[in-house]
Amino acid sequence: MAAHVDPLVVGRVIGDVVDLFVPTVAMSVRFGTKDLTNGCEIKPSIAADTPAVQIAGRANDLFTLIMTDPDAPSPSEPSMREWLHWLVVNIPGGTDPSQGELVVPYMGPRPPVGIHRYVMVVFQQKARMTAPPALAPGAEAARVGFTTRAFADRHDLGLPVAAMYFNAQKEPANRRRHY
Repeated sequence: MAAHVDPLVVGRVIGDVVDLFVPTVAMSVRFGTKDLTNGCEIKPSIAADTPAVQIAGRANDLFTLIMTDPDAPSPSEPSMREWLHWLVVNIPGGTDPSQGELVVPYMGPRPPVGIHRYVMVVFQQKARMTAPPALAPGAEAARVGFTTRAFADRHDLGLPVAAMYFNAQKEPANRRRHY
């Protein structure tokens, strides 16, 4: 299991976002045809749409998925740490986030400057969570200053069971993928 944690230590995900943990649940993340590996670089245009995420586990297990940017607005001055990009609760094991309850809709990477880390963390819930009301579109203030640790503490989630991260930086306007 240590091999799964090492990239999270090197990428400072452990420390900046979560405490040291031992991964116990498999998670896979894919943007289009690109499988995510810890520390890989993804162009924001490729990550604009919600990724395909699969969380292992038994059907009666429930999970919470959180995606944040701990480097907002810039890696050297992360004054908005963490920026919440996605939050889904009550995800049944062996499924994907679409089977859970959406609290904060997915927002793709929008790094204004520098290389940002985008961290996806999975927690196993002890019981079904009463989901907070979904974030209204345009309610950006609720995304700023989110703290994964504080959310986990408030909802008695304990340590994560899985985490992955990728890097992204602003694309030049002439290199963006067009739909």
